Amino acid sequence: MSHDPLLAHIIPVLAAVPGVAAIVLGGSRARGTAHDASDYDLGLYYRNGTALDIDRLRAAATGLVDDPAAVNVTPVGDWGPWIVGGAWLAIGGHKVDLLYRSAEGVTDVIEACRNGEIGMHYQPGHPHGFCSAIWMGEVALCRALHDPDSLVAAMKAKTTPFPPALRDALLGRFQWEILFAIENAELAVPRGDGTHIAGCAYRALACTAQVLFALNGQYLINEKGALAQAANFPMTVRDLAARVAEVWRQIGAADYAAALRTLRILETELGEMSAEP
Repeated sequence: MSHDPLLAHIIPVLAAVPGVAAIVLGGSRARGTAHDASDYDLGLYYRNGTALDIDRLRAAATGLVDDPAAVNVTPVGDWGPWIVGGAWLAIGGHKVDLLYRSAEGVTDVIEACRNGEIGMHYQPGHPHGFCSAIWMGEVALCRALHDPDSLVAAMKAKTTPFPPALRDALLGRFQWEILFAIENAELAVPRGDGTHIAGCAYRALACTAQVLFALNGQYLINEKGALAQAANFPMTVRDLAARVAEVWRQIGAADYAAALRTLRILETELGEMSAEP
């Protein structure tokens, strides 16, 4: 944290808020792939038995941001059970996102994932849905900035190696849906229902990303950029990025049958690769 002046300024202020048990850095900055304009994604962990003091957090944020009149800090649960709540802030000219997480809730999800139990949930902002394994992936990929009781360290220790049961659960949940989505899109081709076809194509590709991440023992924490990342995995489909771009070019040209043929070939190759010992 010391090499980043913005974090050095922010973290002590947030850590002093009653109920903040740990603070982690996520996203590209945690993974070392950020550029100067990248957002700061900060996870605020709380214990279920100790309420997160939202009024104090709002006051802390107001003292940090560039425009105090624009501060909007939500209650816990305001963004649903999976995103939970937080704030979108501008500090020092940078976008800083706060997200709440229950330490006990995340620990329970990690244990479930290790046992091959996952769930998929409707969530605005996640067009493929929110897979419960995202919480485990967030812990695996984050960098602890404030963890006085080793809450994050204890959770992180359970995320490596990538659990075989989680791999199998993800493959079982998402691999079959690729072809199912393609077949549903094909039924809409005679009607020229471009919106439905595009939606099915997106689901097929999102499931493809899930499968590739699972096969490579990597945590998928957001659909954004997932296929571009998967294209560079050791185990992947040849020319994935170019072929995905071709699918969307064909859909944009209303050449739906060609787009679905492209997807079918991708699905077949992915199935063959998955079946390899």
